[in-house]
Amino acid sequence: MDSRRLLRTSASALAAAGLILSGCTGGSDAAASRTTAARPAAPSSSPEALKTFYSQKLMWRDCGVEGFQCATLRAPLDYAKPDGGEVKLAVSRVRATGPGKRLGSLLVNPGGPGGSAVGYLQGYAGIGYPAPVRARYDMVAVDPRGVARSEPVDCLTGPQMDTYTQVDQTPDDPAETTALSAAFKAFAAGCEKRSGKILPHVSTVETARDMDILRAVLGDAKLSYVGASYGTFLGATYAELFPDRVGRLVLDGAMDPSLPAVDLNRDQTAGFETSFRAFAADCVRQPDCPLGTGSVEAAGEALKKFFRDVDAKPVPTGESRPLGESLATTGVIAAMYDEGAWPQLREALTRAIGGEGSGLLALADSYYEREPDGTYANLMFANAAVNCLDLPPAYGGPADVEKAVPSFEKASPIFGKGLAWAALNCTSWPAPPTGHPHRITAEGAAPILVVGTTRDPATPYKWAKSLAAQLSSGTLLTYEGDGHTAYGRGSDCVDSAINTYLLEGTPPQAGKRCSQA
Repeated sequence: MDSRRLLRTSASALAAAGLILSGCTGGSDAAASRTTAARPAAPSSSPEALKTFYSQKLMWRDCGVEGFQCATLRAPLDYAKPDGGEVKLAVSRVRATGPGKRLGSLLVNPGGPGGSAVGYLQGYAGIGYPAPVRARYDMVAVDPRGVARSEPVDCLTGPQMDTYTQVDQTPDDPAETTALSAAFKAFAAGCEKRSGKILPHVSTVETARDMDILRAVLGDAKLSYVGASYGTFLGATYAELFPDRVGRLVLDGAMDPSLPAVDLNRDQTAGFETSFRAFAADCVRQPDCPLGTGSVEAAGEALKKFFRDVDAKPVPTGESRPLGESLATTGVIAAMYDEGAWPQLREALTRAIGGEGSGLLALADSYYEREPDGTYANLMFANAAVNCLDLPPAYGGPADVEKAVPSFEKASPIFGKGLAWAALNCTSWPAPPTGHPHRITAEGAAPILVVGTTRDPATPYKWAKSLAAQLSSGTLLTYEGDGHTAYGRGSDCVDSAINTYLLEGTPPQAGKRCSQA
């Protein structure tokens, strides 16, 4: 896999890393969680207590990455107590290259939650976004609070994380259920022990408010923004809080803020099933398909058998970590984000079915952002921390999961059971949730462009349709294709529509659809 593609897969597209494999957002009480009440909007003018933050000056310095500058943004730790301490947030930018009149700053966020926006800017967006956009905008990113360079949440050591990622997420008996529950509890306890101060203050609402401070400090009257995956929820939350400060917002690979956890996870499980079926349909036409050359259904049965086999007897990888069912599933799911990874997945599955699991382990490691030296980025730690604050836990305990498993297996016979159990992690979270599922309308906001991909594994297309319909000024752009998110993935139709919106402020005609080449 090309390094830029790998960055986009592991950092920009990890809605599933949080909403599924690391557990989830959401609430188990369907009646309560479907409320349409929105959070009250932030005041149109900055409160006096926040003046010191809104009036700060950024001290730009060289980043050590050619062409990029870095700075540190200060924000209150607790917006309810602005004088009760602060957090320091890492910011980076690359100046507009010209020609043409500068349009201000374009903030980018790759998703997660937990993906490094600064890393995404310096590794992809600041050099890979379309040249006309980079010519007119200063490209800017801020690592959200608790993420990467911005006072990162920490939970487990590298060896502890290795153990955690190998825990069986499809328990077959009470002992395995107890072990999985204990692993989630140990993870949560580690977060509290290592990051107790920041842990209650990494919600999406707080990060959206940080973004408004950055907007003001950059000298922009309105926020222009491209958010992918979870970044769409962050962007929509900003629009809800500050509708009068919305400039040009692109929400690509949209989430649906109105759904509770169980629905989010079930929908996403179905999304991975759809993506796998697209992969399988392609695979069985290839002479090297390790899942056979018959039907899609037969390929699915072959993958299920492989998962059962490595659950019973993990295969060696050349490392101290054998490939069991959990890591194997993660490796397969990692490749679902981008159809460009399908050849790599075929090769990895061929080797793993033959008894050598290093290829799937490498895919799983890229998903978890594990380095060769055994250390992990804080992606999964921040991911859980944000998700568990944004919505109440999905389940009250293992008994609730048992009841939910059949509906998940209906959504995906292949991935359903494991993805149902993965949403148990927020049940023992030490910081109480501060958010709830609700519709976001952002009344009074300028036109907002929502982008959905029809076979997106992590943010199902129906979520984009729902968010576009919720937003009072939302316009939906549809990409009929595979993979997670659409901008910059090879569709001239998609890129042209988004570029026109960013450069001219004109969204595409309602109902516009772009087809995969």
